[in-house]
Amino acid sequence: MTVRDEVIDDGRCFACGPKSEIGLRLRFSIAGDQFVRAQTTLEQPFQGWVGVAHGGIVMTLLDEGMAHAAGAAGYRGVTGEIKVRFRNPVPIGAPIIVEGRVLWERGRVLGLESRVVGDADVLLASAEGRFVVRGRVTPGTLGVPDLG
Repeated sequence: MTVRDEVIDDGRCFACGPKSEIGLRLRFSIAGDQFVRAQTTLEQPFQGWVGVAHGGIVMTLLDEGMAHAAGAAGYRGVTGEIKVRFRNPVPIGAPIIVEGRVLWERGRVLGLESRVVGDADVLLASAEGRFVVRGRVTPGTLGVPDLG
């Protein structure tokens, strides 16, 4: 397998891909300038401890929030660095919100942040990260192709 400079979305992303049979199928929307939001409810297959989402799934939510914020800013990229902070258990079977925002742009690197919030806007987890730009998309969109 060769690594491409530009990343390509074939709809099979575990986090957001409509063609992923086992994925989260997150759907983000533009919520502000370079700011995105998605609502989801995690079910039992994504559980770690009883009633609580697995930490790797929570990290996936945070990473995906940043990726879609990059798309809203007009970039496709790959995660270069991510620092996660778990604050409260992320519940299984209850609605949660995933948010992502671009903080800064320097050359081919984006600084981003994301968070997962629960009922009453309680902060459950947060992350800061850096993405390496691997292509452009139309700014103000999520950069997700129409795959039919």
